[in-house]
Order: sequence, then structure tokens, then C-alpha cells
Amino acid sequence: MAKRKKEEPQKPSKAWMDTFSDLMNLLLCFFVLLFSMSTVDAQKFEAIAASFSQTFSIFNGGQISVGEGMLLGNGVSQLNELDQYMDTMGKEAESEQETEKIDELQQKLEEAKLEESEKLAERIEEAIEESQMEDMIQLDFTSQYVQLTLKGAILFDSGSAQLKEEALPIIERVALILERYAESEIEIEGHTDNIPIHTSRYANNNELSSSRALSMFDYLVEHTTLEPAQIKHSGRGEYMPIADNSTPEGRAKNRRIEIKIYNELSGE
Repeated sequence: MAKRKKEEPQKPSKAWMDTFSDLMNLLLCFFVLLFSMSTVDAQKFEAIAASFSQTFSIFNGGQISVGEGMLLGNGVSQLNELDQYMDTMGKEAESEQETEKIDELQQKLEEAKLEESEKLAERIEEAIEESQMEDMIQLDFTSQYVQLTLKGAILFDSGSAQLKEEALPIIERVALILERYAESEIEIEGHTDNIPIHTSRYANNNELSSSRALSMFDYLVEHTTLEPAQIKHSGRGEYMPIADNSTPEGRAKNRRIEIKIYNELSGE
């Protein structure tokens, strides 16, 4: 009897074939996914793109606006520009805060100056009332100074810069007030109306107003202890009227001497 042939055992598959099979399956799934994405409704895609463009300022070419005149584009090539932009924005914010602080300090300083002038004006007003000169002197004040306004007709004759004899007692009382309260600079301004003047001594209103301010300056230097270096004088002519020059009353108001007493906080 013939011997039965033994069956050889089946050889196991190689490991790389398993890996290759898995890879093919993955590639198949990948291409199926790509195919499904390629069939996206074009209208829906355009609507989504338009929505992103409006929301995030996305321009053609994939660039995004992050500031005036600056675009953030492909990849990381423009990250330095973004960093610079953010740094600039931070500095601008700090600058705005500093500006607000400076404005606040300036406002407080202006309020302090105004309060100082108001206190000085109150003391000078009391002195004017004691001297019974309320009808001869007009008192005003700003944050910089207290102003005494004297009518030109009281101090000078028409077309003249020489102080009247009858005006000297008034000027003496004004000088006492200045000695008592003027701790900073004093400014004397001469003003005229707009009626042209041309005499052998004064060619125009500018020269007349300057000479009148100088006359007041000379009197204060000669009759008071005020420091001449603290007193300024100037002629403003007809160019700073306080009333209508078309009427006699208005022209009379414009012919005047203004004495400004600066407060200690004015910086003058």
C-alpha cells in the first residue's frame, strides 16, 4: 500500500503586505473625501467667502487689514509688521493717557490762577472803594492778571500825553494800590480812538498811545518804590477798541490807560 503524502503547512503572509493594505485603504478614503468636497455648492461657497470678507476684512490674495495702510498676508513673513503695529498702538494709547494727564494738570493750574486773580481783585476792589474811586476805575480780572482801566479824559487833554494836574491825586492813590498788591509784573497799555491825529509832536495814534503809557511809567518810577524792571509799557493805538468808535461815547471809552497786575502764578 502506497504511503500518504503529508500536507505542508501554509506559510504566513509577510508583514509589509498588511501595512500596504492599510495604506491603500487610507488613500481610498482620502480620495473619496476630496471628491465629496469638490462637489460643494458654488453659490454657498461664495456666500460664506463674502461673509468672512466683511467680518474680518479679508482682501483678494488672502491679505487681512490690521491697520491703516498695513496688510497681513501669506504665512509668517509679515508677523514682524504685525508686531510693529501692535507696538505702535500701545505707544499711541500711552501717548493719549499722557495727553489726558497733561490736560488735566493744565486745567487745574488754570483754575488755581483764576482763583489767585479773583482774590487779588477782591483786595484791590476794597482799596478802590476806600479811596472812593469806583467811578474812575473799572476793575476786571483774568487767570493771568487784574486789570485797572482809567479813562483817558481824566488823565490827559485831547492830543496830549502830559498828565493833568487834577489827575495826580488819582494817580497817587493808584500808585499806592500797586505798591501794596503788585508782587509780580505790571503792564501799562495806552489806547486811543480811531480819529486820525497828526501834530508836530505825534504823527499818529500809535505814537500818542505809546507816549501816554510812558508818562504813567515815568510817574510810577519817580514816585513809588516799584522796581522799574517789573513794569512794562506799550502803546496799542486804535487797534483794540472796547466800544463802538462811531459814537462820541464809544470813542471816549476807547481812549484809556490799562494797568495789568499779573498774579504770582501767571509766570510773567
